Amino acid sequence: MSPSRYAVFGHPIQHSLSPHIHKAFSEQTGISLEYTAIDTMPETFSATLDAFVAQGGRGGNVTLPLKEAAFALCARTSERARLAGAVNTLVRESDAWYGDNTDGAGLVRDLTGRHGLDLRGRRALLLGAGGAARGIAPALLDAGVMELVIVNRTPERADELMDRLGDPARAHSRYWDDLESHGDFELILNATSIGRDAKAEFDLPLGLCNRMTLAVDLNYGNAAIPFLAWARAAECRDVVDGLGMLVEQAAESFELWHQVRPDTDPVYQKLREHDALLVMAN
Repeated sequence: MSPSRYAVFGHPIQHSLSPHIHKAFSEQTGISLEYTAIDTMPETFSATLDAFVAQGGRGGNVTLPLKEAAFALCARTSERARLAGAVNTLVRESDAWYGDNTDGAGLVRDLTGRHGLDLRGRRALLLGAGGAARGIAPALLDAGVMELVIVNRTPERADELMDRLGDPARAHSRYWDDLESHGDFELILNATSIGRDAKAEFDLPLGLCNRMTLAVDLNYGNAAIPFLAWARAAECRDVVDGLGMLVEQAAESFELWHQVRPDTDPVYQKLREHDALLVMAN
């Protein structure tokens, strides 16, 4: 009997660690599966999914720039996916897709569980309003942040995300160019793709931070270096990249597909060691 087929979809996708993560989960749980990376753009995503299903596809993960397109292609979605307007996990149900978003749950589990950080009562700044930001924003509110300020290069996107969250008492959109007037924050999250440009630098006001600030980049590896370098220069108390979130959101997806939750700690530790070697080599 052939193993079940799963995949991660995105563009670019060759850098993705998801196949390694799910291979490790498969070996740990004894669940046989085939998990590959498939490169596709938004305009070809629907056809790519159709071909994947025809070849026995049962589920998938979705990354940049496809999370909002995935939401539109689902016949049924979870509440957290509807709040985000974005899907990062696909489950095949009969002849249609069910969509969920495990990003926020993965982030909160990594920060509170692995790193022992309390998010309650923090004033939070979210940089970006795309699919990644949409996935984590509802979970941040659920985790008890006192206020969530959303900024984006295109202000209309930040406004749209704020409206979708439906919590005007706590969630606000602001202008990127006016950051200095917003005061300081105990939590700053980078959900942009700026760091993917090798020449990128984060030119943010150092006054955004205080002695309690936790800085989080949803990226990992080299893509996280520019923001984390700024955070350390700003003397943030805690600095965390997105590797743990990646592993935890993958575990949430794996559990959706197989009703078994894998142990994430050994997988995270192995990837952390591998990631450190890659960063040192560049």
